[in-house]
Amino acid sequence: MTVLRDIEHDLSRFRMRVFVASIVVLICFILLATRLVYLQVVRHTDLNEQAENNRTSIVPLVPNRGLITDRNGIVLATNYSAYTLEVTPSRLSASLEQTIDDLAQVVTIEPRDRRRFKKLLEESKSFESLPVRTRLTDEEVARFAAQSWRFPGVDIKARLFRNYPYGELASHVIGYIGRVNQAEKAVIEEWSDEDQANYRGTDYIGKLGVEQSYEKQLHGVTGVEQVETSAGGRAVRKLASNAATPGNTVRMSIDIKLQKLIEDLYGNRRGALVALDPKSGEVLAFVSKPTFDPNLFVEGIDSENWQALNESIDKPLLNRALRGTYPPGSTYKPFMALAALETGKRTPQQAISDPGFFNFGGHRFRDDKEGGHGSVDMYRSIVQSCDTYYYMLANDMGVDLIHEQMRHLGFGDPTGIDIQGEARGLLPSTTWKRNAYRKPEQQKWYAGETISLGIGQGYNNFTMLQIAQALATVANNGVKMKPHLVKDVVDIVTHAPTTTAHETLGQLAAKPENIAVIRNALVGVNIEGTSASAFKGAAYTSGGKTGTAQVITIAQGAKYNASQLDERHRDHALYMAYAPADDPKIVLAMVVENAGFGAQNSAPIARRAFDYWLANVYPSEEDMAAVSVGKATTPIGKPRPVAEVAWPPSSTASASVALSPVAMASGPASAPAVKAASPPARATSAASAASR
Repeated sequence: MTVLRDIEHDLSRFRMRVFVASIVVLICFILLATRLVYLQVVRHTDLNEQAENNRTSIVPLVPNRGLITDRNGIVLATNYSAYTLEVTPSRLSASLEQTIDDLAQVVTIEPRDRRRFKKLLEESKSFESLPVRTRLTDEEVARFAAQSWRFPGVDIKARLFRNYPYGELASHVIGYIGRVNQAEKAVIEEWSDEDQANYRGTDYIGKLGVEQSYEKQLHGVTGVEQVETSAGGRAVRKLASNAATPGNTVRMSIDIKLQKLIEDLYGNRRGALVALDPKSGEVLAFVSKPTFDPNLFVEGIDSENWQALNESIDKPLLNRALRGTYPPGSTYKPFMALAALETGKRTPQQAISDPGFFNFGGHRFRDDKEGGHGSVDMYRSIVQSCDTYYYMLANDMGVDLIHEQMRHLGFGDPTGIDIQGEARGLLPSTTWKRNAYRKPEQQKWYAGETISLGIGQGYNNFTMLQIAQALATVANNGVKMKPHLVKDVVDIVTHAPTTTAHETLGQLAAKPENIAVIRNALVGVNIEGTSASAFKGAAYTSGGKTGTAQVITIAQGAKYNASQLDERHRDHALYMAYAPADDPKIVLAMVVENAGFGAQNSAPIARRAFDYWLANVYPSEEDMAAVSVGKATTPIGKPRPVAEVAWPPSSTASASVALSPVAMASGPASAPAVKAASPPARATSAASAASR
């Protein structure tokens, strides 16, 4: 039986299928057209930028770091260019250890280089380029270049390195730079977008001193370079460039020759000294001994040197001028006397009879002079440094009144100097003791604890910076200035200096006649008192006060004998002074640790510093050698004019040359890396001797 097909039905089904297929094709074309319009019109700008980014790369141009100079333009921190062998771990074809072993066959890689690289690797990301060797010689660069095909992910780069041409000289105040660590990266991420952008590509940052506190002024402005890259990510050609702007020049207020003189006079002894201009607050010298070489830290200090510095009993990394706190000893007495005048507890003429001790609560507080000083008024109490006078005064005043009066002079508070890390010191009071201790019996203030405060002992602990500021306030007739280490910042583009403002912190609420009494007694100390020998024959009149601070307590009835004590248990030698007496231009406070009497070990250093600053003379080599071991008070030998003293010092000059194959002066002028500037002429000021 034959079945007939329904041709019309089949055609209808076929036409329906063709129609559906046409609709589907049309929809696909519409979708494609829509996508094309979306990509070519709507997202044109975005996609074009992505394509351009695939073809090009934006590379940050890190600026040259600014120079740091002393007040006379002598360069203390500069830059030089050298080649570095750098490894990018994420691009290596072999293991990291194998790559470094193979590299060691081409260039010298010491164990310390490996340790430093490992430390950097722990602090960095795998795609970052890290130096495995720095300061390559031309021969090493050539050897690697010939075999570079063997080492994908390893490159030779030219980088700028920080150099401190005078090594250990003034290292605590200049500071140093080092690679940015994770903690510092976290801090940078909290900065504004503009500041963050300025630190892209920056591997180094200030870690200490002026390098740290003036980081943003020294850093400069990061530039950018647009380069065309190959499919492999290598640069093919430069398309555009916006040059980096070098950092500004920071000119410090210190005189590096004065700093060098003082550090040499300390010799191998430990201690601190701060010298100020009392009228402006400018710091003229900021000494902490012993010092360290900041060049060790620039590329990451190796473990041997770090261990030697960190574990040294002399603590060379401690900035004693900024963070070291000491009992002020007898240097505290003039300030106590001023407080007595202001509170009416004493008059200048009021005298006591000193038998050589002061009995209180069954305890005998001894004077340094056996048998006592006899009848002692305020002038003699300072000139002869009578302890008994101040035992009695402290007992009459009480701890809280002492605290109130000394706070006005700045004791127990940071001075606000323009570098970080300043210690507060400790100015005791009953409130302080209640808050400092947990046990009730420890929180109570005992009357006997007040007695030793009068002679700068007990809980008293201050920095040399605080003592220098307090004396500067007295020398400046009660005007208190904020100390600062930077004189001005010179703009690298305009060469215009921005001078640090001389900031007045206030006027001491003390009567001028009372200040005059204290200043007269301080002059007497250097004319007929404990430091008269050190200032014998000086071409100017000065005021000062010696001090000796106990390190350990001497038992009742026992006598202090330095020769029978461990060297580090001996008394500290302190001294503070200003000159010229009638118009002070320099004030200093200093301590030589465990050296004994301030008159013998500290005052002679101050005398030579004043001679340099006021009379423009340098001590003889014989005199410097004797002072550095505490064997000379009055200058010996023939002093030299400052201009005749060789600069730069030969020991540091040779080290600087060895470290600086290519000097990169990023300052306002193309000056040499080390400027041998002669000191400015200083008028010799000889003030008339003040009468008693």
